Amino acid sequence: MFKNPFDHRNRLSRSCACGQHASQGEHEAALRAQSAEIATNTEATYENLVAETVLRQMFPVDAHRRAFLNKLGASTAAAAISSFFPLATATEVFAQASALEKKDLKVGFIPITCATPIIMAAPLGFYVKHGLNVEVNKAAGWAVIRDKTINKEYDAAHMLSPMPLAITMGVGANAIPYTMPAVENINGQAITLAMKHKDKRDPKQWKGFKLAVPFDYSMHNYLLRYYLAENGIDPDTDVQIRAVPPPEMVANLRADNIDGFLAPDPVNQRAVYDGVGFIHLLSKQIWDRHPCCGFAASQEFVKQNPNTYAALLKSIIDATAYASKAENRKEIAEAISPANYLNQPVTVVEQVLTGTFADGLGNVVKAADRIDFDPFPYESFAIWILSQMKRWGQIKGDVDYQKIAKQVYLATDTTKLMKEVGLTPPTTTTKTFSVMGKTFDPSKPEDYISSFAIKRT
Repeated sequence: MFKNPFDHRNRLSRSCACGQHASQGEHEAALRAQSAEIATNTEATYENLVAETVLRQMFPVDAHRRAFLNKLGASTAAAAISSFFPLATATEVFAQASALEKKDLKVGFIPITCATPIIMAAPLGFYVKHGLNVEVNKAAGWAVIRDKTINKEYDAAHMLSPMPLAITMGVGANAIPYTMPAVENINGQAITLAMKHKDKRDPKQWKGFKLAVPFDYSMHNYLLRYYLAENGIDPDTDVQIRAVPPPEMVANLRADNIDGFLAPDPVNQRAVYDGVGFIHLLSKQIWDRHPCCGFAASQEFVKQNPNTYAALLKSIIDATAYASKAENRKEIAEAISPANYLNQPVTVVEQVLTGTFADGLGNVVKAADRIDFDPFPYESFAIWILSQMKRWGQIKGDVDYQKIAKQVYLATDTTKLMKEVGLTPPTTTTKTFSVMGKTFDPSKPEDYISSFAIKRT
C-alpha cells in the first residue's frame, strides 16, 4: 500500500508469482497449458527430425530433394516414402527413446537465497518450459535434505556443495554415489556478529566465541575455519563451532546462545533487519566467486532417468542464467519471498540479490556481486573442498582427488547442456584461484594442505 502507483516499476498486485495473472490458480493453469503446448511441439519436432534424416540419406544433394518435392508435392512424397520406410514407427521409437521417464518430480530445498534457481524455476516456469511438473519442497535442515534424498522421497535436491562429495565417500553417512552437475550460487554468504561485538572487528579478539555454521560438511564451515586459522585462531580449541539450521540462526543470536555465524543469506540480512546483528564480512572477501550450494541427485537417479535428468538440469541452468542478470533480481526477490519459499520480507531478499544493503552499523553498502549465479561445477572446486575435509580431519588416508571430483561434479554433462540452452560453457573443467591471497593449484592438493600451520592432519 506504500508503493507509488505512478511508478512504472512498481507492481500493485501480488496475485500470482509472475504478476501476469489474476490469481495463483490462473498462473498454474497457464503453466499447465504451456507444458501441454511444449509436449505437442516436441512431438512435431520428433517427426521433423526423423523425416529430415531419411530425406538427407535419400538425397545427399539438396537440389535433388527440392526437385523431388516440387514434382510430387509434400503429401504425395511423404506417402511414397512411407510405403517403403515406416516414418510413423521410426518417429514413435525415436520419441520413446527421448521421452521423459518421469514428469512429476519432488525437489527439496532449504529456504535460503543459495537455492534461488531451484526455487524460482517453479513460479517463473522454467521447469514447465522443459516439460516437467516439479514440486519444490521446503526442508528444515541439511540432514533432512540428505536423508529424504537418500530415501527417494525427493528425486533431487538443493545441497551444500561438499555434501555430494561426503555422501559419495561415505563420510558421515553410508557411501552412496552422488552427483552435483550444477552450482546453484557463488558468493552469497557472510560473517555476522551480535551487536554487542561491534567493537571486536579483529578476529584475534574472538577467543571463546560460540559461532554457528549450517552444517559440518559446508562451505560455511570450511570458509570460517580458513578465516579464523589465517588470523591465528584455532577453530577447534580457541572457539566453539556448532551446526545450527539457517532458519534458527537469528533466533539463537537474539537469545545470546551464539556470538555470531558464517551463514547463507538471507540469514545475515535478516539479523540486520531485526536489529540483532551486523555484517562483519562478506564471504567474497575471503574467496571471491567461491561456490556454495549445488543441485544434486543420486547417480542411480541419473542413470535410471537420463532424459528427465537432462530436462531437470536444463531447467536449473536456464534459471541460473536468468538469475545471473542484475535486471531480473527484483522480480526474482518477489517470486521467492513468499511463505512457501523463503518466508522473508521482500526488502530483505531484495537487499541480498541486488547487493545494495544495510550492514547493521549505519552504512549502506553496494556490492553488486554479493551473490551471483554461475552453474558450472569446476572440478577444482571439489578438489579444494576435499583438501579442507582432509585438513580438518573429516577424511583420512590417501584421497584420489581428481577421480572423486570428476565422478561427482559432472562438468562434462553441464558443458553439453549449457550449449543446448544457448550458453557458452568454460573451455576447461579446472582452474586456479586465490583464497585470502593464497593460490590454490588443483593439481597439488597435498602440498596445499601441508602449507598450513593450523590443521588436524
